[in-house]
Amino acid sequence: MRVGIVNDLAVARETLRRVVTAVPGYVVAWTADDGDEAVSKTLCDRPDVVLMDLVMPRLNGVEATRQIMQRSPCPVLVVTASVSNHFPLVFQALGAGAVDAVDTPTLNPNGAVQNASKLVERLAKLEAALAGLTGSAIMPLAGTSSHPADLPPLVLLGASTGGPEALAQVVSAFPADFGAGVLISQHIGADFAHGLVQQLAAWCRLPVRAAQEGELVRAGTVYVAATDDHLELGADRTLRYTPNPKSSPYRPSVDVLFTSAVNNASRPGVAALLTGMGHDGAAGLLKLRAAGWHTVAQNESTCVVYGMPKAAAEKRAAVEVLALQHIGASIVVKVNAFKRRSHAGVPATDSGA
Repeated sequence: MRVGIVNDLAVARETLRRVVTAVPGYVVAWTADDGDEAVSKTLCDRPDVVLMDLVMPRLNGVEATRQIMQRSPCPVLVVTASVSNHFPLVFQALGAGAVDAVDTPTLNPNGAVQNASKLVERLAKLEAALAGLTGSAIMPLAGTSSHPADLPPLVLLGASTGGPEALAQVVSAFPADFGAGVLISQHIGADFAHGLVQQLAAWCRLPVRAAQEGELVRAGTVYVAATDDHLELGADRTLRYTPNPKSSPYRPSVDVLFTSAVNNASRPGVAALLTGMGHDGAAGLLKLRAAGWHTVAQNESTCVVYGMPKAAAEKRAAVEVLALQHIGASIVVKVNAFKRRSHAGVPATDSGA
């Protein structure tokens, strides 16, 4: 795997070079000491992944990421001195198209690299995704004929590259009395998920929380997958985390969440697949549509990366293909329509036919 390194500090560039070259099969394609140089070098020599610092002179990492994704798209991994201390910038970078964020490894007084394990782990996941591994090996989850009757209507949201800002725009449309429970699967590391919860909470009128093992979904609450395992709706209609499929490079997997709802939700709801690299979620969205759910895919012009929604559109998995700014309002309309049908005793199916 060819890696571009962007950092304005020479010692940080050298540390990252050592981390990259220590992994068999990894090479440094080039280094850059600011965002402008990174954009130019990516245009001339696009690597498999760019390691992007955030705070740099001239052009910072957020804007450099945005320009790279617009002009010569490739995976961008934010590598900054402290993810927690720079979280607002990290969130912006993820919205601009970065796939994840980790702390920069350091050199100890003896010159040895330390704290490199998370970066190496993220690079391995990216390599697996680039190699074409998908969630296609997902096995259907066991259903059950005995469910509690009080599970509210569900809204499922799946996203990857560029997802944090897209999710924020969608959930900002939900009213304070929204009658559905909202489950979110965003490809993101567990150490960053709680920051995502905080950022979404700032945009949303509803309470936003990290999904907890074994809790029952309640209407008017947003639940965010927050571990390195996959979030699913269990057979007992509570939220569960599962490590399977272990082969999936997408964590948490959107397909796992969507497929679990096909088997275990008490009634059809609404599901949307937002911007992201790859095609995780497309197969699950198709299953949801076949089960009577109202399904939405984000359109190409408003995606940071038109990968997952494109795969869904090609499978005809989406009832609607919408610009990002219209998705939240459409979800609210459909949830309200499903509730009216339910109160009237009409089956809540919406195949788009």
